[in-house]
Amino acid sequence: MKRNWLNYLPTLFVISIIISLIAYTSQGTSDRMNYSEFRKVAKTAEFGDTTMEIDSTIIKVNGTYTKNADSKNKSEQSKKQFSVIVPNTEANQEWLEKTLTDDGGEISVSDPSSGNTWITILANIIPLVILAIFFYYMFMHMGGSSNNKAFDFAKSRAQMEQNVKTRFKDVAGCEEEKEEVKEIIDYLRSPKRFTDMGAHIPKGILMVGPPGTGKTLLAKAVAGEANVPFFSISGSDFVEMFVGTGAGRVRDMFKNAKKAAPCIIFIDEIDAVGRQRGAGMGGGNDEREQTLNQLLVEMDGMTDNVGIVVIAATNRPDILDPALLRSGRFDRRITVSLPDVKGREAILKVHARNKKLADNVELHNLAARTPGFSGADLANVLNEGAILAVRNHEKQITMEDLDEAIDRVMMGPAKKSKTYNENDKRLVSYHEAGHAVIGLKLEDAEKVQKVTIIPRGEAGGYNLMTPKEEKYFHRKSELLAQITGLLGGRTAEQLVFGEVSAGAVNDIEQLTKIAKNMVRVYGMSSLGPIQYADPQGNVFLGRDYTQGNSYSDGIAGEIDREVRKIVDECQKKCTKILTENRSLLDLIAGSLYEHETLTNEEIMNLMNYGTIENPNAPQEDDAKPAPIIDEPAEPEEKEPEEEENDKEPEKPAGVNQQDLDDAFNELTKRKD
Repeated sequence: MKRNWLNYLPTLFVISIIISLIAYTSQGTSDRMNYSEFRKVAKTAEFGDTTMEIDSTIIKVNGTYTKNADSKNKSEQSKKQFSVIVPNTEANQEWLEKTLTDDGGEISVSDPSSGNTWITILANIIPLVILAIFFYYMFMHMGGSSNNKAFDFAKSRAQMEQNVKTRFKDVAGCEEEKEEVKEIIDYLRSPKRFTDMGAHIPKGILMVGPPGTGKTLLAKAVAGEANVPFFSISGSDFVEMFVGTGAGRVRDMFKNAKKAAPCIIFIDEIDAVGRQRGAGMGGGNDEREQTLNQLLVEMDGMTDNVGIVVIAATNRPDILDPALLRSGRFDRRITVSLPDVKGREAILKVHARNKKLADNVELHNLAARTPGFSGADLANVLNEGAILAVRNHEKQITMEDLDEAIDRVMMGPAKKSKTYNENDKRLVSYHEAGHAVIGLKLEDAEKVQKVTIIPRGEAGGYNLMTPKEEKYFHRKSELLAQITGLLGGRTAEQLVFGEVSAGAVNDIEQLTKIAKNMVRVYGMSSLGPIQYADPQGNVFLGRDYTQGNSYSDGIAGEIDREVRKIVDECQKKCTKILTENRSLLDLIAGSLYEHETLTNEEIMNLMNYGTIENPNAPQEDDAKPAPIIDEPAEPEEKEPEEEENDKEPEKPAGVNQQDLDDAFNELTKRKD
């Protein structure tokens, strides 16, 4: 963008002042005298060549003179320039002629009317013009700038990108979503095919999904594949404190888009301006609703196949105004959900293009270890791994770096400087071991991938557990297994130490939420398939405050009893599993106490062989480590209820506190 020439005015003004000062200082030897002073100086001075400019009333005299000409000391004599104005009389003309020529000087007379009148006028006007422009500039950039910008408020804030470089190959993990927008690309490339068939291309596409799933990236890829301009703006850019500003920006945005058609308008976080109207107290004639009204009018006023496609993104579709979602405005709704294991692997491959990965890095295993991660989370994992590799002065990113990166993204950096005392360390070891045993022995529980007692974030330790297979729906038995697994740590504390700690606060929060959803949302209780859930989403001021619960106080009491019943049953089952597998619990807790971190392979070895190392594994130096995800085949086990008929359960009476203390002392000596 070219700079305004007024921006150079202060520099020119400063330069002119400097030149004036230099010119003024260069005239330091020149005297500007009045008539009386000149009469006194003329008595002792010797005049050289002079110039007289005779006007009708005055005589301008310029020349040189030698001061103190009568002095014998040459150092006291000095030659200077002078200028004086003398009244124009005959006596003064005669006196000047005699005085200025007595010492041999010559007089030259000039006519003032013979000079260039325009030069004189410009010499007097130009400084005034420069001063006027300078003060105008200062006023516009200081005092008047805010008023001047008031005319720019109604202009669109949408940023236009002409040559979009993003393509579908840069968007992974959403193949079905790509198929939904392919006809948009075909229409923008060759609209005649659709108009000949009488088809109307969708005016608007609403992309819905959790944050970080690639909604913005997919919209930009559509523009890149179609090779059309891409206007991008956030919903919050429309709303200002001045009334009518947002509506004006909407009009200006569509006006610019029509000039650049065919093109794509992308509105990110449209819920900032597209919330339901009429939800406020005291009327709805506010700035946000006026902006939404103008957006509705502009989209409704777009003629079919005009060449403009509006794509909007949000993760809160439940609060959008119904008029915005009707056919004719946002005709199509695309859900961009979290990627599955294949999608995560494809996303990792996209973000690993410029990464130097070691040979032991398997992106498939990494994808299997990151269920629930969005595309942004996966990109962050690879970036954190690269940062760790640089920090460790490594030439390539290893699997250990990526394993640590996953932990950092999920739980935060490890607090290695934080140390436990012996009692706390034993407590945390049994707490995490309790979670691990439930994951190993309960059929519908999630698979244990990693157990550690190294503090991360606000947690003293954690279990990394992933589902055995990713599902869209969870059965009741799976939800009960999740609650049982969350109770494993607290139950192990009660079983071993006879009391519980506050370390299970997060587990209790999660299992309570699952149990309440089972009763109130999923209908998995004796109350039947009736939903008693509270209103979801944010509260609308003036509307939802007056909305009460959808059930009576009696039903509320039954809900509480059902939630308690579910948790109590899971508690009993958890206690039974840990009691029957007390030896495995002690073994995993002791290994955690000694090694602080156990991987899936080490945990499976402890369960199958009683040691961390597999005694049947090859001992070659170049043997590759087993993948983190793959695990040895677990021997089939019957449910505890079925085993009771075959053999007696393992009795925990043989393990007392003294045996436990001796085992820990032995592990401590071995470590030392």
